[in-house]
Amino acid sequence: MSISVGPPPPPEPVDPVGLLKRAARAKKCGPCGCAHDAADVLSELPAGAPEGLVEAARELGEKKVAKQYECLGCAVCWPAQALDAAAEAGLVSEEAVICPVEPALPREGWPPLPGDYTLLRYTAPVAVCTLGDKDLAAAVTGASGPGVGVVGTLTTENLGIERLVQNTISNPNLRFVIVAGEEVEQKIGHHPGGTLLALAANGTDARGRIIDAPGRRPRLNNLTAEEIGHFRDHVEVVDLIGTTDPAAIAAAAGELAGRDPGPAPAPPSALAVPVTRATSPQRTIADPSGYLVVHIDRPRRLLIIEHYRNNGTVTSTVEARSATDGYTTVLQAGLVSRLDHAAYLGRELARAEHAMLTGGPYRQDAAPGEEVVNTEEFADTESAPTGGGAR
Repeated sequence: MSISVGPPPPPEPVDPVGLLKRAARAKKCGPCGCAHDAADVLSELPAGAPEGLVEAARELGEKKVAKQYECLGCAVCWPAQALDAAAEAGLVSEEAVICPVEPALPREGWPPLPGDYTLLRYTAPVAVCTLGDKDLAAAVTGASGPGVGVVGTLTTENLGIERLVQNTISNPNLRFVIVAGEEVEQKIGHHPGGTLLALAANGTDARGRIIDAPGRRPRLNNLTAEEIGHFRDHVEVVDLIGTTDPAAIAAAAGELAGRDPGPAPAPPSALAVPVTRATSPQRTIADPSGYLVVHIDRPRRLLIIEHYRNNGTVTSTVEARSATDGYTTVLQAGLVSRLDHAAYLGRELARAEHAMLTGGPYRQDAAPGEEVVNTEEFADTESAPTGGGAR
């Protein structure tokens, strides 16, 4: 699927002096990281800068109070707009014009960076980004098939894209990113959808700025050239911007999953999730708490669980309407002390419940490594304890 990037929208003329004065008067701006960031950068305007801008920046700095939040996500951010205008006029460096939120620290496992997303399955090849539409993300999550691994949102073209790239390449199974939903276009210049498409099509320049990106702040300061190159080489970004039908997005994801090329090579400097090959059990160790015998009482439609000490004496009986009720009650009563014993019980109760609901036969399996003893005497009650029971 081809990637198309439209021309950047023309910048709207702004009055940085008026914007800073509005920010200085707004109660929400005083404790906001956006205002703190703009005031700090604009406090070092070069000689010859417009006096009105210098005075407005000083007023904003004087109105700052202790920072309470990094960013409120306002549709119109006056300090950010003013900082953009100063950068366009050459009064401050573009490096200073970034969102004030600090980069997230990576954590062990996947995804390594936190964000606004829902995990579905690690081994699926498709990620879906619904831009700023959280409701659409929830709907796509519900409609998605087994090919979708994660569904989330994206609202900024710098730190947001950085997190998306890092989380994507750290899972070699993800080979497609669908960008759907309505574009996030705020007056401060956020344009994450088009900027992500531009990254996939054009990459970044030597300063880390995404080439031909429509957003005003498309600088990726926290990604290496190798990480960006890996993303562009091994992940296909699919343009469905404007599509808001969850079924259509899910269908597109299914088509992409059908041409999954398989896991990508290991990414540079990204956390990996270890993959362990499962092995068959050899012999189960007896549970010091005793063993369990499972019966079906068909006339009453009950699962019967009998607990025995390892010397063969019965201690209690549990009657359960379902497998879930049965193993929950057994665990709460402390009748099981080993994890392998609990796993065995869950499997046996699931088999017994299926037999009870379908009318099929049920005979309790031996625990791994055990030999089944003569169970003819238990044929009427449809249970089959092993030499040590369900250990």
